[in-house]
Amino acid sequence: MARVRTLPAARRLNGGARVTLGAAAVADLLRRHEIRPRRSLGQHFVIDPNTVMRIVRLAGVTPDERIVEIGAGCGALTVALADAGVDLLAIEIDGRLVGALAEVCADRSVEVLQADATAVDSWAPRLEGGDVWKLVANLPYNIATPLLLDVLDGLPQITTMLVMVQDEVAERLAAKPGQRAYGLPSLKVACRARAEIRGRVPPTVFWPRPRVSSALLAIDRLPEPAADNVDDLYRLARQAFGQRRKMLRSSLRGVVSPGAFAAAAVDPAARPGDLGVADWSRLAAAVAGSATPQATADGAPGITS
Repeated sequence: MARVRTLPAARRLNGGARVTLGAAAVADLLRRHEIRPRRSLGQHFVIDPNTVMRIVRLAGVTPDERIVEIGAGCGALTVALADAGVDLLAIEIDGRLVGALAEVCADRSVEVLQADATAVDSWAPRLEGGDVWKLVANLPYNIATPLLLDVLDGLPQITTMLVMVQDEVAERLAAKPGQRAYGLPSLKVACRARAEIRGRVPPTVFWPRPRVSSALLAIDRLPEPAADNVDDLYRLARQAFGQRRKMLRSSLRGVVSPGAFAAAAVDPAARPGDLGVADWSRLAAAVAGSATPQATADGAPGITS
């Protein structure tokens, strides 16, 4: 695991000088370091300074906040975050880019860590100590969903995230019950956080240009999980979503009895995508034999969304 600590920088705030990396600067950096993007790593470098500053603005970063950036790449977002005066940990798996990052981050307060971000245990210790962190990143398409779910599961010190991901991924993670994109990832996010799409990003802001559009996704961790039996409800939902077009009485046959459906106030004719966290929680509790059906907002039991 390689680590590069750059020098403390003068704070560049409130109209101070800012350095951004546009298309020409990124191309020159990659040429001098003899780097070509690797498809296997999902590398699409941001070459539009306006998009970078939009991410920083939407992330609401303030001086001295602790920020972790995953997939730092050429450093376009890294530089913008550092110049906002944050305490920045930039994680990059590609050793070829570590030298390039050290160059663009020179005289800035940035710690560059060469590590595989999907192996959360390899960088999680850097976040220990009781501090609150934000995740702000242009995430490689091929790791976005599992990485974000792992962060929600295992890194409670990361309380908010603003990430650029494939548009389809953002739709899936932010989807609500009843929406077409709603599925297991949506449910898992909803158990621990609120997710919202804050904007769309065209392929033209990247090099090489991807074939799909991207979106800016905000994820804010809830103070407490939305249910106290998250693991149990997720196991039950996973079985049902394996046959998502079937009614629950079919997909959960032999697992959930008619009595459990009744005790949980969940319609056995519903499909997995109709149920929210509270519904799955009640159903899992009923299966465990300890259901206490909850009422909807109008006081009557039923499926919540």
